Amino acid sequence: MPKNQFQRMVFAFLTVLVTVHAYVFYSLYVVNGNTLMAVILVEFCFAYGLECIMGSPCSFKLACRVFDSKISHPMHFESAIICTTVGLMCPAMSFLAALFYYPYYAGFNLFTLLANWLKLVCFNFPFAFFTQLFFIQPLVRTLFKALFRKSIKAG
Repeated sequence: MPKNQFQRMVFAFLTVLVTVHAYVFYSLYVVNGNTLMAVILVEFCFAYGLECIMGSPCSFKLACRVFDSKISHPMHFESAIICTTVGLMCPAMSFLAALFYYPYYAGFNLFTLLANWLKLVCFNFPFAFFTQLFFIQPLVRTLFKALFRKSIKAG
């Protein structure tokens, strides 16, 4: 879909914009039972940075190991990228959430951090996988096509 660096950054921005809101509300409301709006800005900054630095480049390279983008059906290739991105970003963002938002008021313990991280991955991975594959990525791709309609037709 994105053809240049600017389009990749816009695509990542749209993906993170939708994804962070969905996951923060899910994590804070469903998992913890309350909501905290200030968390969204912190999560957004970290998620956007991770998506641009690690998520998009690594998921594309890993998907290219399995599928050839020139001969594979675009739906298979895009689904492989989505699944790989979820496989990379869910544990990374769950680790940051475990590090930042769990109350370690009794003192920091590495085993507690790891246990909270594993718990968050178990809660977030199914939600992340299905929402990315069936809701978020189709929505983001539709928005992206609407924003870059002229350059997509030209190129």
